[in-house]
Amino acid sequence: MTAHHDNPHELASAAVVVGTDGSGTGELAVRWAAETAAHRGRRLRIVHAIDTAASRSLLGSYDVMAPGVAEKVRARGERILASAVRLAHEVAADLEVATELSEANPAKLLIALSESAHLVAIGATSGVGTLAHIGSTLLAVASHGYGCIVVVRDAGTGKRIRDTGPVVVGVDGSPVGEAAIVAAFAEAGERNAELVAIHAWSDLSEGEFAGEQYLEIPIVDLEVAEHALLAERLAGWQEKFPNVTLTRKVFATGPRRHLFDWSKSAQLIVVGSRGRGGFRGLLLGSTSNWLVQRAQCPVMVVHPT
Repeated sequence: MTAHHDNPHELASAAVVVGTDGSGTGELAVRWAAETAAHRGRRLRIVHAIDTAASRSLLGSYDVMAPGVAEKVRARGERILASAVRLAHEVAADLEVATELSEANPAKLLIALSESAHLVAIGATSGVGTLAHIGSTLLAVASHGYGCIVVVRDAGTGKRIRDTGPVVVGVDGSPVGEAAIVAAFAEAGERNAELVAIHAWSDLSEGEFAGEQYLEIPIVDLEVAEHALLAERLAGWQEKFPNVTLTRKVFATGPRRHLFDWSKSAQLIVVGSRGRGGFRGLLLGSTSNWLVQRAQCPVMVVHPT
Protein backbone atom coordinates (compact mmCIF):
# COMPACT_ATOMS: atom_id res chain seq x y z
CA MET A 1 0.00 0.00 0.00
CA THR A 2 1.33 3.45 -0.85
CA ALA A 3 2.18 5.54 2.20
CA HIS A 4 0.36 8.86 2.55
CA HIS A 5 2.36 11.16 4.77
CA ASP A 6 -0.70 13.19 5.78
CA ASN A 7 -2.33 10.02 7.09
CA PRO A 8 -0.61 8.69 10.24
CA HIS A 9 -2.16 5.24 9.76
CA GLU A 10 -0.26 4.74 6.48
CA LEU A 11 3.18 5.87 7.62
CA ALA A 12 5.82 3.16 7.33
CA SER A 13 6.33 3.39 11.10
CA ALA A 14 2.67 2.69 11.90
CA ALA A 15 2.35 -0.69 13.60
CA VAL A 16 -0.44 -3.23 13.58
CA VAL A 17 -1.74 -3.14 17.16
CA VAL A 18 -3.61 -5.99 18.83
CA GLY A 19 -5.09 -6.17 22.30
CA THR A 20 -5.18 -9.53 24.05
CA ASP A 21 -6.53 -10.79 27.35
CA GLY A 22 -5.13 -14.30 27.01
CA SER A 23 -8.47 -15.81 26.01
CA GLY A 24 -9.08 -17.94 22.94
CA THR A 25 -10.61 -15.01 21.10
CA GLY A 26 -7.67 -12.83 22.11
CA GLU A 27 -5.30 -15.41 20.66
CA LEU A 28 -7.31 -15.49 17.43
CA ALA A 29 -6.93 -11.71 17.17
CA VAL A 30 -3.17 -12.04 17.72
CA ARG A 31 -2.93 -14.60 14.93
CA TRP A 32 -4.94 -12.41 12.54
CA ALA A 33 -2.89 -9.34 13.42
CA ALA A 34 0.40 -11.23 13.03
CA GLU A 35 -0.58 -12.48 9.58
CA THR A 36 -1.59 -8.96 8.57
CA ALA A 37 1.59 -7.35 9.89
CA ALA A 38 3.85 -9.96 8.29
CA HIS A 39 2.14 -9.65 4.91
CA ARG A 40 2.48 -5.85 4.95
CA GLY A 41 5.99 -5.66 6.34
CA ARG A 42 4.86 -3.84 9.48
CA ARG A 43 5.72 -4.20 13.14
CA LEU A 44 3.27 -5.95 15.43
CA ARG A 45 2.54 -4.36 18.80
CA ILE A 46 0.78 -6.60 21.32
CA VAL A 47 -0.76 -4.91 24.35
CA HIS A 48 -2.33 -6.15 27.55
CA ALA A 49 -3.93 -3.77 30.08
CA ILE A 50 -4.27 -4.59 33.77
CA ASP A 51 -6.69 -1.72 34.55
CA THR A 52 -5.47 -1.09 38.09
CA ALA A 53 -8.04 1.63 38.80
CA ALA A 54 -10.96 -0.69 37.99
CA SER A 55 -9.49 -3.41 40.19
CA ARG A 56 -9.18 -1.01 43.11
CA SER A 57 -12.78 0.13 42.62
CA LEU A 58 -14.03 -3.47 42.47
CA LEU A 59 -12.18 -4.58 45.59
CA GLY A 60 -13.01 -1.51 47.66
CA SER A 61 -10.79 -1.02 50.67
CA TYR A 62 -8.52 -3.93 49.81
CA ASP A 63 -5.31 -2.58 48.37
CA VAL A 64 -5.02 -4.39 45.07
CA MET A 65 -1.56 -2.99 44.61
CA ALA A 66 -0.14 -4.60 47.74
CA PRO A 67 3.24 -5.96 46.67
CA GLY A 68 2.20 -9.62 46.56
CA VAL A 69 -1.00 -8.98 44.62
CA ALA A 70 0.64 -6.53 42.25
CA GLU A 71 3.41 -8.98 41.44
CA LYS A 72 0.92 -11.75 40.66
CA VAL A 73 -1.17 -9.49 38.43
CA ARG A 74 1.86 -8.29 36.51
CA ALA A 75 3.29 -11.81 36.27
CA ARG A 76 0.05 -13.03 34.73
CA GLY A 77 0.14 -10.15 32.26
CA GLU A 78 3.71 -10.97 31.31
CA ARG A 79 2.74 -14.60 30.72
CA ILE A 80 -0.14 -13.53 28.48
CA LEU A 81 2.17 -11.32 26.44
CA ALA A 82 4.90 -13.96 26.22
CA SER A 83 2.37 -16.51 24.97
CA ALA A 84 1.08 -14.00 22.41
CA VAL A 85 4.62 -13.36 21.15
CA ARG A 86 5.18 -17.09 20.69
CA LEU A 87 1.93 -17.34 18.76
CA ALA A 88 2.89 -14.40 16.54
CA HIS A 89 6.25 -15.98 15.76
CA GLU A 90 4.53 -19.26 14.92
CA VAL A 91 2.68 -17.28 12.26
CA ALA A 92 5.78 -15.44 11.03
CA ALA A 93 9.16 -16.30 12.55
CA ASP A 94 10.87 -13.08 11.42
CA LEU A 95 8.07 -10.75 12.46
CA GLU A 96 9.18 -7.73 14.53
CA VAL A 97 7.09 -7.83 17.70
CA ALA A 98 6.88 -5.34 20.57
CA THR A 99 4.79 -5.76 23.72
CA GLU A 100 3.28 -3.40 26.26
CA LEU A 101 1.96 -4.24 29.72
CA SER A 102 -0.10 -1.28 30.91
CA GLU A 103 -1.97 -0.37 34.07
CA ALA A 104 -4.44 1.67 32.01
CA ASN A 105 -8.04 0.92 31.12
CA PRO A 106 -7.86 -1.41 28.08
CA ALA A 107 -10.37 0.54 25.99
CA LYS A 108 -8.68 3.87 26.66
CA LEU A 109 -5.29 2.35 25.87
CA LEU A 110 -6.38 0.88 22.54
CA ILE A 111 -8.25 4.04 21.53
CA ALA A 112 -5.14 6.12 22.25
CA LEU A 113 -2.92 3.72 20.29
CA SER A 114 -5.37 3.74 17.37
CA GLU A 115 -4.50 7.39 16.66
CA SER A 116 -1.16 6.36 15.17
CA ALA A 117 -1.61 2.62 14.48
CA HIS A 118 -1.95 1.17 10.99
CA LEU A 119 -4.97 -0.63 12.44
CA VAL A 120 -6.11 -2.02 15.80
CA ALA A 121 -7.38 -5.59 16.16
CA ILE A 122 -9.43 -7.01 19.00
CA GLY A 123 -11.11 -10.40 19.36
CA ALA A 124 -14.82 -11.23 19.70
CA THR A 125 -16.59 -14.48 20.48
CA SER A 126 -18.66 -15.92 17.65
CA GLY A 127 -22.38 -16.43 18.05
CA VAL A 128 -23.07 -13.98 20.88
CA GLY A 129 -26.38 -12.21 20.97
CA THR A 130 -25.73 -8.81 22.52
CA LEU A 131 -22.88 -6.37 22.92
CA ALA A 132 -22.98 -7.02 26.66
CA HIS A 133 -21.59 -10.45 25.91
CA ILE A 134 -18.72 -9.29 23.73
CA GLY A 135 -17.61 -6.71 26.22
CA SER A 136 -17.57 -3.00 26.87
CA THR A 137 -13.92 -2.78 25.77
CA LEU A 138 -14.70 -3.99 22.26
CA LEU A 139 -17.73 -1.71 21.96
CA ALA A 140 -15.81 1.34 23.18
CA VAL A 141 -12.85 0.76 20.86
CA ALA A 142 -14.98 0.01 17.80
CA SER A 143 -17.14 3.07 18.51
CA HIS A 144 -14.56 5.66 19.47
CA GLY A 145 -11.27 4.49 17.98
CA TYR A 146 -9.41 6.19 15.14
CA GLY A 147 -8.67 4.82 11.69
CA CYS A 148 -9.43 1.13 11.17
CA ILE A 149 -10.62 -1.05 14.05
CA VAL A 150 -10.91 -4.75 13.23
CA VAL A 151 -13.17 -6.97 15.31
CA VAL A 152 -11.71 -10.42 14.66
CA ARG A 153 -14.57 -12.88 14.58
CA ASP A 154 -14.30 -16.65 14.29
CA ALA A 155 -15.26 -17.88 10.82
CA GLY A 156 -16.66 -21.08 12.33
CA THR A 157 -14.35 -23.26 10.26
CA GLY A 158 -11.49 -25.52 11.25
CA LYS A 159 -8.95 -22.82 10.42
CA ARG A 160 -11.08 -20.16 12.19
CA ILE A 161 -9.61 -17.34 10.07
CA ARG A 162 -10.69 -17.31 6.42
CA ASP A 163 -7.98 -16.17 3.99
CA THR A 164 -9.98 -16.73 0.82
CA GLY A 165 -13.11 -15.10 -0.52
CA PRO A 166 -13.83 -11.46 -1.29
CA VAL A 167 -13.50 -8.29 0.72
CA VAL A 168 -17.02 -6.90 1.08
CA VAL A 169 -17.82 -3.24 1.77
CA GLY A 170 -21.11 -1.72 2.78
CA VAL A 171 -21.67 1.54 0.88
CA ASP A 172 -24.32 3.81 2.37
CA GLY A 173 -23.87 6.62 -0.15
CA SER A 174 -22.99 9.23 2.46
CA PRO A 175 -19.83 11.36 2.50
CA VAL A 176 -18.81 9.93 5.89
CA GLY A 177 -18.86 6.45 4.37
CA GLU A 178 -16.14 7.24 1.85
CA ALA A 179 -13.39 6.26 4.30
CA ALA A 180 -14.79 2.71 4.31
CA ILE A 181 -14.68 2.59 0.51
CA VAL A 182 -11.03 3.69 0.45
CA ALA A 183 -10.09 1.15 3.13
CA ALA A 184 -11.96 -1.63 1.33
CA PHE A 185 -10.15 -1.01 -1.97
CA ALA A 186 -6.83 -0.96 -0.12
CA GLU A 187 -7.63 -4.20 1.73
CA ALA A 188 -8.73 -5.95 -1.46
CA GLY A 189 -5.52 -4.84 -3.14
CA GLU A 190 -3.37 -6.05 -0.23
CA ARG A 191 -5.13 -9.43 -0.24
CA ASN A 192 -5.34 -9.83 -4.02
CA ALA A 193 -9.06 -10.36 -3.48
CA GLU A 194 -12.24 -9.42 -5.29
CA LEU A 195 -14.07 -6.42 -3.83
CA VAL A 196 -17.84 -6.67 -3.52
CA ALA A 197 -19.57 -3.33 -2.91
CA ILE A 198 -23.05 -3.66 -1.42
CA HIS A 199 -25.42 -0.72 -1.38
CA ALA A 200 -28.89 -1.02 0.16
CA TRP A 201 -30.47 2.40 -0.04
CA SER A 202 -33.11 1.82 2.66
CA ASP A 203 -32.65 0.74 6.26
CA LEU A 204 -36.29 -0.42 6.34
CA SER A 205 -36.91 -4.11 6.84
CA GLU A 206 -38.94 -5.85 4.20
CA GLY A 207 -42.49 -5.96 5.47
CA GLU A 208 -45.72 -4.01 5.76
CA PHE A 209 -46.62 -0.50 6.85
CA ALA A 210 -50.26 0.59 7.09
CA GLY A 211 -51.29 -2.56 5.23
CA GLU A 212 -49.05 -1.88 2.24
CA GLN A 213 -45.91 -3.76 1.25
CA TYR A 214 -42.87 -1.48 1.27
CA LEU A 215 -41.71 -2.98 -2.00
CA GLU A 216 -45.03 -2.17 -3.71
CA ILE A 217 -43.93 1.47 -3.73
CA PRO A 218 -42.74 2.28 -7.28
CA ILE A 219 -38.95 2.23 -7.12
CA VAL A 220 -37.79 1.86 -10.72
CA ASP A 221 -36.54 5.43 -11.01
CA LEU A 222 -35.06 5.31 -7.53
CA GLU A 223 -33.21 2.10 -8.30
CA VAL A 224 -31.63 3.65 -11.39
CA ALA A 225 -30.55 6.64 -9.32
CA GLU A 226 -29.05 4.43 -6.59
CA HIS A 227 -27.05 2.42 -9.16
CA ALA A 228 -25.73 5.72 -10.46
CA LEU A 229 -24.90 6.89 -6.93
CA LEU A 230 -22.96 3.71 -6.20
CA ALA A 231 -21.05 3.96 -9.48
CA GLU A 232 -20.19 7.57 -8.68
CA ARG A 233 -18.92 6.72 -5.18
CA LEU A 234 -16.72 3.93 -6.51
CA ALA A 235 -15.48 5.34 -9.80
CA GLY A 236 -12.54 7.44 -8.63
CA TRP A 237 -11.22 4.75 -6.33
CA GLN A 238 -11.54 2.02 -8.93
CA GLU A 239 -9.21 4.10 -11.13
CA LYS A 240 -6.69 4.31 -8.29
CA PHE A 241 -6.85 0.54 -7.69
CA PRO A 242 -7.07 -0.79 -11.27
CA ASN A 243 -5.96 -4.28 -10.28
CA VAL A 244 -8.91 -4.78 -7.92
CA THR A 245 -11.81 -6.68 -9.48
CA LEU A 246 -15.00 -4.90 -8.42
CA THR A 247 -18.52 -6.30 -8.24
CA ARG A 248 -21.47 -4.02 -7.45
CA LYS A 249 -24.65 -5.15 -5.69
CA VAL A 250 -27.64 -2.86 -5.17
CA PHE A 251 -30.66 -3.74 -3.03
CA ALA A 252 -33.77 -1.85 -2.00
CA THR A 253 -33.60 -2.87 1.66
CA GLY A 254 -31.78 -5.01 4.16
CA PRO A 255 -28.11 -3.91 4.45
CA ARG A 256 -27.65 -6.03 7.59
CA ARG A 257 -29.01 -9.20 6.04
CA HIS A 258 -27.04 -8.89 2.81
CA LEU A 259 -23.75 -8.07 4.54
CA PHE A 260 -24.27 -10.88 7.04
CA ASP A 261 -24.93 -13.36 4.24
CA TRP A 262 -21.69 -12.31 2.54
CA SER A 263 -19.79 -12.66 5.82
CA LYS A 264 -20.25 -16.43 5.52
CA SER A 265 -17.84 -16.50 2.57
CA ALA A 266 -15.90 -13.22 2.81
CA GLN A 267 -12.49 -12.86 4.41
CA LEU A 268 -13.31 -9.34 5.62
CA ILE A 269 -16.36 -7.08 5.90
CA VAL A 270 -15.67 -3.33 5.81
CA VAL A 271 -18.18 -0.81 7.15
CA GLY A 272 -18.23 2.83 8.15
CA SER A 273 -18.37 3.79 11.78
CA ARG A 274 -21.56 5.82 11.85
CA GLY A 275 -23.97 5.24 9.00
CA ARG A 276 -25.69 8.05 7.15
CA GLY A 277 -24.67 11.43 8.50
CA GLY A 278 -23.82 10.33 12.04
CA PHE A 279 -21.79 12.33 14.54
CA ARG A 280 -18.55 11.24 16.19
CA GLY A 281 -20.10 11.30 19.67
CA LEU A 282 -22.59 8.61 18.71
CA LEU A 283 -21.90 4.91 19.04
CA LEU A 284 -21.68 2.69 15.99
CA GLY A 285 -24.23 3.05 13.24
CA SER A 286 -26.94 0.41 13.45
CA THR A 287 -25.60 -1.78 10.63
CA SER A 288 -22.00 -1.69 11.89
CA ASN A 289 -23.18 -2.37 15.43
CA TRP A 290 -25.19 -5.39 14.30
CA LEU A 291 -22.35 -6.86 12.22
CA VAL A 292 -19.79 -6.45 15.01
CA GLN A 293 -22.03 -8.73 17.08
CA ARG A 294 -22.94 -11.36 14.48
CA ALA A 295 -20.75 -11.49 11.37
CA GLN A 296 -18.98 -14.74 10.53
CA CYS A 297 -15.67 -13.14 9.56
CA PRO A 298 -13.59 -10.19 10.79
CA VAL A 299 -15.32 -6.80 10.58
CA MET A 300 -13.31 -3.64 9.90
CA VAL A 301 -14.96 -0.50 11.27
CA VAL A 302 -13.48 2.52 9.51
CA HIS A 303 -13.48 5.96 11.14
CA PRO A 304 -12.95 9.05 8.96
CA THR A 305 -9.53 10.63 9.45
